[in-house]
Amino acid sequence: MPGDDASDPYDTYDRLIALLDTSGVDHRLIDHAPEGSTEAVCALRGHPASEAAKCIVLRVKVDRRTTRHVLAVVPGDRRVDLDAVRGLYGARYAGFSDAETAERLARAIPGTVLPFSFDPALEVVADPEVVKQPRLYFNAARLDRSLCMSGADYERLAAPRVEPVAAAG
Repeated sequence: MPGDDASDPYDTYDRLIALLDTSGVDHRLIDHAPEGSTEAVCALRGHPASEAAKCIVLRVKVDRRTTRHVLAVVPGDRRVDLDAVRGLYGARYAGFSDAETAERLARAIPGTVLPFSFDPALEVVADPEVVKQPRLYFNAARLDRSLCMSGADYERLAAPRVEPVAAAG
């Protein structure tokens, strides 16, 4: 509910559910204790971290005047390979976005960022290992609720750019 600690101040949860309802994608909602850390929430949901989608907002400086924002989605047991992201965009710099920009673009508080973008200024790049998952888990824009769907359905619905952007954890 709006106003409680687990709620979504951006209505991103409602947008996600509406998207899932209209798409007819098979999915499952999982309620759990509020948690935003990938490792801890995987334990609560009862699955290996490799089945989780870890979502990180990045700032990519293509040149002195051009900055892009990228939502990198990697398996929960891996980290984002910033050099790979930099190479994808032919950029001179790729790094983590500041918290305020990340929250604004992802329309989610830290720990609840979805592997989807509802902002045209935030491009989604997903590692191939993410879309291969038979079961893909992620917080559903709330700390107390997660979602499980197939990686193939995620790819069809989110339409991310699929590129190798994960490095060993």
